[in-house]
Amino acid sequence: MSTRSCTGCSSVPSSNASERLQRIWYRASSPPWSLRLLSWPFALVVALRRSAYAAGLLRTHRLTTPVIVVGNISVGGTGKTPLVIWLVEQLRATGMNPGVVLRGYRGSARVADAVQRVQADSDPAQVGDEALLIQQRTGAPVAVGRDRVGAARHLMSARVDLIIADDGLQHLRLGRDYEIAVIDGARGMGNGYLLPAGPLREPNARLSSVGAVVVNGEGIPADLPANVGPVFSMRLIGEQLHPLSGTGPSLPLASFRGRRVHALAAIGNPERFFAQLRTAGLEVIAHAFPDHHAYRADELEFGDGLALLMTEKDAVKCRGFAAPDRWYLPVAASFTPEQTAALLARLQPVLEL
Repeated sequence: MSTRSCTGCSSVPSSNASERLQRIWYRASSPPWSLRLLSWPFALVVALRRSAYAAGLLRTHRLTTPVIVVGNISVGGTGKTPLVIWLVEQLRATGMNPGVVLRGYRGSARVADAVQRVQADSDPAQVGDEALLIQQRTGAPVAVGRDRVGAARHLMSARVDLIIADDGLQHLRLGRDYEIAVIDGARGMGNGYLLPAGPLREPNARLSSVGAVVVNGEGIPADLPANVGPVFSMRLIGEQLHPLSGTGPSLPLASFRGRRVHALAAIGNPERFFAQLRTAGLEVIAHAFPDHHAYRADELEFGDGLALLMTEKDAVKCRGFAAPDRWYLPVAASFTPEQTAALLARLQPVLEL
């Protein structure tokens, strides 16, 4: 997919339809009636599917191992994966052995019948970038596949004592003991419409049924339902740049202050990454790509000698394109000590199952 670039502005894949949807979803313009009409059958399918599971017409598979689902009700990135990594680390600190299941977005294992176990050297084209990132950051057992029930059972054979499902809020076939919904604090629920008129996979009333809501960023979105459960505020912290080559010293992000750099991101909300760099004092030439984009080597070449910065999620796909002055910025979920204790206390009944 080709891109267009310009000095000092964002370069994005040439998809006018995608750009227009983003403007519509996040209130730059109102949804046209054509999209609103398409949202109605989508809403009907969502409601009928949930009713079918509630009535037992579609089967929910309950496991003997506790399951925590981390997901969202909107498309695009909200910060689920950093939260999953944080949960794995917190639970392992208590002596537990959690495992993670994902569908392996954009990976070939997603469409295969067999479940695939993720290793530190797995090909992201097979297992997906997020699955590989989680495995490399935590070392926890991770499995991907279209059949997430099968993936969870595979991890049970690896003697995990708790399963975390990344992006499984709508995957009702997998039974769960606790649900956490993650929301982008800046974007909220967008224009409040379901797909395709808005970014929502489910009505925002769905948030009233989850165990906890985690807001990624400052403040609480005004469009949260009034009867939503406990809300926790999460920040993503990233202060050290690491060389894409994997060799050589890391550098403080602050050491790039005042420098003009290229920045690329193929995440749900690329602007969050670019804004983080600008807040740190960098002059950013931004290059945004679709979420989970599979990079080509030429897409990292700009011919001007400037440093190139990317997210860690991009880095797992770009290590074969390592070159001098190419860096990635890992981020970690962060809560206040009080909120950490409160969130883990909410999970304690599940951990004791």
